[in-house]
Amino acid sequence: MEIAIFQSNSKSDLDLILAIAKKMGIDSKILSTEDIEDIGLANAIKVGQTREYIEVDSFIEQLSNEIKN
Repeated sequence: MEIAIFQSNSKSDLDLILAIAKKMGIDSKILSTEDIEDIGLANAIKVGQTREYIEVDSFIEQLSNEIKN
């Protein structure tokens, strides 16, 4: 499976690309803002995984310090 993402300031240009994709039998979907945020969050989680144990109290203290600054 291959995936392509298009972004355009022109709705008519994007509609044309989607129409061509449909004519060629290529599935397409317009992503909502929520879809884009979900993809970004999933990527951030994937990149941030270290598989190391973190002390909860230490982590909360670090967060508190970040908020105070």
